[in-house]
Amino acid sequence: MKTTQLISLSKSEHRELINKLEDLASKENRSLSDTIMHLLGIGYSEYINRSIEDSIPYSVVSLFAGAGGLDTGLKMAGFNVIWANEIDKDACETYVANHPETYVERGDVRNVKSFPKADLVVGGYPCQGFSLAGNRLMTDERNYLYREFVRCLRQANPKFFIAENVKGLLTMAGGQIIEAMIQDFRNEGYIVNHHLVNAKDYGVPQDRERVLIIGVREDIDFKYEIPNPTHGDGLFGLKPYVTLKDAIGHLKPSEVGEIYDSTFSSRYLSRNRKRAWDEVSFTIQASGRHAPLHPSGEPMIKLGTDEWILPETSEHRRLSAVECALIQTFPADYIWKGSLGSIHKQIGNAVPCLLAKAVAKPMFDFLKQYYVQVERQERVG
Repeated sequence: MKTTQLISLSKSEHRELINKLEDLASKENRSLSDTIMHLLGIGYSEYINRSIEDSIPYSVVSLFAGAGGLDTGLKMAGFNVIWANEIDKDACETYVANHPETYVERGDVRNVKSFPKADLVVGGYPCQGFSLAGNRLMTDERNYLYREFVRCLRQANPKFFIAENVKGLLTMAGGQIIEAMIQDFRNEGYIVNHHLVNAKDYGVPQDRERVLIIGVREDIDFKYEIPNPTHGDGLFGLKPYVTLKDAIGHLKPSEVGEIYDSTFSSRYLSRNRKRAWDEVSFTIQASGRHAPLHPSGEPMIKLGTDEWILPETSEHRRLSAVECALIQTFPADYIWKGSLGSIHKQIGNAVPCLLAKAVAKPMFDFLKQYYVQVERQERVG
């Protein structure tokens, strides 16, 4: 009979070290072995005593950072993301692979003791409880993680904040939920407004409506206005919408990557899932199984209410993860970690990079002038 051989730790300091490693692994949502292997390359003391330089110009603290779509857009706008938090293991690995200069605090945000000072705090706190497609339970604890966002504002004291969420937040409890959130933000000393935007209006090849809650600290002499759309139907001087052909039409078969391959469920076939090459994509969801159809082949046929079919005269496939990432305007060389299902989840949960860039650009432009004045005053003083 075989028995498990336990490691004997005779010295109390060794047992104490294992306890610390177990606590660290739990906090960062990692296995103990992953934590140990990582620390072997860095050193325990160096890792737990990492430091960052906060209170620097154009600095950003990012909560619920995911794979880094929002933060990539902020970097495009000129910001410097100094600190980020994420609980999902694969999303953390993706984030670190693409943003090695950012200090990443892994694990549950509720375990974060302190947040660094920054010019801007951003985050798309979990939206499942608010989604129009979800059960919208008032008791869903994910609905209250925004309070961690409030706690971060209190500690980081940013000049601005950007909170992103799904359209369903506007109508939950008759609008009482978003009003309660806004009041909490105002109580922290911010002038707050919310905006419903569609990503396609800012160069993203996708119909994607999202709510943006924007805050400006009361002592900052700046009135934020959501940027005017840059893209449209070609009228009023707007650029044409970026289409599926523009976004993914250049890909060779060898560049498409892995495709989520499974049957199409009755739920999937309850509505149209295919847009043409000259249109923008449907919303990229956080699921490979529910990825929109590639525009090739014939369009779907509507048989009745909530019933569509795929013509058998042509082939049909879902968009690949590579294609979904491009539609979300991630850079073509962005590195993805995890299984195919996990990658689709990371991509679908992200804020489109170009939308983030557009929304944050007015703040960056203000800060450029702000820091010129600060430098001038320091020189005079």
